[in-house]
Amino acid sequence: MELHVTSETARLREVVLGWPFSSGPVPTLEETCDSKSYESVLNGVYPAEEDIVREMGAFEAILKKYDVKVYRPAPVENCNQIFSRDVGFVIDDKIIVSNIIPDRQAEIDAYENIYRQIHYKNIYNLPETVHVEGGDVVLCGETIFLGQYDFPDYRELKTARTNRLALDYLRMIFPNKEIAPVNLRKSDTDPLECILHLDCTFMPVGRGKAIIYRPGFMNPRDADHIIERFGRENVFELTLQEMYYMNSNIFSISPDVVVSEEHFTRLNTHMKEVWGMTVETVPYREISKMGGLLRCSTLPLRRDE
Repeated sequence: MELHVTSETARLREVVLGWPFSSGPVPTLEETCDSKSYESVLNGVYPAEEDIVREMGAFEAILKKYDVKVYRPAPVENCNQIFSRDVGFVIDDKIIVSNIIPDRQAEIDAYENIYRQIHYKNIYNLPETVHVEGGDVVLCGETIFLGQYDFPDYRELKTARTNRLALDYLRMIFPNKEIAPVNLRKSDTDPLECILHLDCTFMPVGRGKAIIYRPGFMNPRDADHIIERFGRENVFELTLQEMYYMNSNIFSISPDVVVSEEHFTRLNTHMKEVWGMTVETVPYREISKMGGLLRCSTLPLRRDE
């Protein structure tokens, strides 16, 4: 298998899409791993499997409509395998296997059927102390934006997924790239105060455009730097409510085609009418109750230049 991913928007050719079946029972509050799931369990609205299957089926249909080759992880009984972005990510021709939280190790094992198709020299297993998940890695050409939480209470927060050592490790693997670390706001119980991954507050889209939720960054200057990089006229800023529903967690099939949630009315209208993009909409609100959306459900393996 040939790996190649250098951006979030180049024409997609091959991708791993998460698996919606047999995702297990509704977790207890103590078992939840993110603030959105915590809220869903607390309010009794955690999604049913039939809704998860329906929504992922709609997403898969769009990918196949554009002739994208779709891989799936091996099924694991009673295991939530929806969010493949957490399990690994590709940069250039290398796939980095994430060190996800211990409760989710079975998800990693389910990708063995895919890793067997990749040359072993292109697979990087992280040292135990290096923590990073694919949702915190946003590619923009020769720049890698890295969401992290570099504070003393890192180990106390389930939602702190990427640590300072990840920055050092990625710099070692990709010495010629600019790696831009940004600290994100975290909360294990309040989704209005938590940015689980960088792609929940920032995402490049189209040709030189970007979506951003400015308050998601601990340091406002990080948001300002991103806005200046893209140009203020090319940035769509999200409201608190739009961030809560994860409007930035959309998924690009090409610079001109993006898959978005059907309820993202203001964003979808802007992408179509102002940016001139084709916006394919799918229902994904039930899956969003588990702390992830469209980008979280994908692991791109190959895009064009």
